[in-house]
Amino acid sequence: MGKKKESISLIDTFSEFNELKNIDKTTLISVLEEAFRSVISRMYGTDENYDIIINPDKGDLEIWRNRTIVEEDQIEDPNLQISLAEALKIDDDFEVGEEVTDEVFLEHFGRRTILNLRQTLASKILELEKDNLYNTYIEKVGQIVTGEVYQIWKKELLLLDDDHNELILPKTEQIPRDFFRKGEHVRAVVARVENKNNNPKIILSRTSPVFLERLFEMEIPEINDGLITIKGIARIPGERAKVAVEAYDDRIDPVGACVGMKGFRIHSIVRELRNENIDVINYTANTNLFIQRSLSPAKVNSIIIKEEEQRAEVFLHPEEVSLAIGKGGANIKLASMLTGYTIEVFRDIDEVNEEDIYLDEFRDEIDGWVIDQLKKIGCSTAKNVLATDRERLIKEADLEEVTVDEILKIFKSEFEEEA
Repeated sequence: MGKKKESISLIDTFSEFNELKNIDKTTLISVLEEAFRSVISRMYGTDENYDIIINPDKGDLEIWRNRTIVEEDQIEDPNLQISLAEALKIDDDFEVGEEVTDEVFLEHFGRRTILNLRQTLASKILELEKDNLYNTYIEKVGQIVTGEVYQIWKKELLLLDDDHNELILPKTEQIPRDFFRKGEHVRAVVARVENKNNNPKIILSRTSPVFLERLFEMEIPEINDGLITIKGIARIPGERAKVAVEAYDDRIDPVGACVGMKGFRIHSIVRELRNENIDVINYTANTNLFIQRSLSPAKVNSIIIKEEEQRAEVFLHPEEVSLAIGKGGANIKLASMLTGYTIEVFRDIDEVNEEDIYLDEFRDEIDGWVIDQLKKIGCSTAKNVLATDRERLIKEADLEEVTVDEILKIFKSEFEEEA
């Protein structure tokens, strides 16, 4: 009874690991056999004459020893040989030179050996599970996975996948308006897999452009089928995104296909991203045209591109400037990210009053970086600045109140002197 109990106890331990941690049967059997052969080798000097039969499903473990029958006075190694007298007790038909196979029970190894064996195996199984987890998820980097919220912490969420593996969704990788409850299912992309000290850590992201790209692939059949290609994505998570798409077949309207009738196709993506505003634009290799499209919905009059500086100066009618910049500068920021060009917007040169003065003429009086900040919000002349609300100059140009007041004072005095 003790023999069978020890055997089942050991196998149960490994079956639990197999069930919870998804170790395949072949690997489990291999690990078990390797461990027992190691013990046998240490005890008897060799394991070559042993057969180990393992069946994790039934909880069976059998160890059989093969020995050659010799005369009593010829025994040199009791582990490899058995006397004829002993063999005849097993079967009275045995003769010298034949092979006897008998079962060796776990209790023969001793209690301490069995405990050590159990700990070694448990450690080995855990190590294999970590390797298995790492290998599984390193192949899933860039793919969307779903996890159930298990723990909510201040700086991160702990999710569990279908196999109860732990996944981490840091606060920094969550969309600002994300809010999850325990038990809720969350979709995210596998951003990276860390493996410090053989301890895999799977990091997810909902803010990555790759997450948006995968959502497009899932929701837009033409992208999934390769008829439409995503050429670039720029995101301010939870606020706004721009996606450049291209169709290799001229008969396909890539933007229309992605948006769908009345925005039906893109609606589920917008909802997943907490109402992130998504602009889909036609990609073109023509830099000038691509920058114009990226600044949509603003209409551009003209562009001066400075290739060596990767910079573009864009000129628009005054009423288009705020559209080009967007709320909080989001539109121009995304256009720059998407095109790879630093974009500066200016009111069209034809619109400038003859009595007005370009900001660059004040560089002797005002720091250059301050003038650059003003240009970024569409102010290219002194009168542009004077016509802009003081609070907007402070917030959108990111300037100190004292600095703004000083600038306004300089510009006002300039025009008063002229008058």
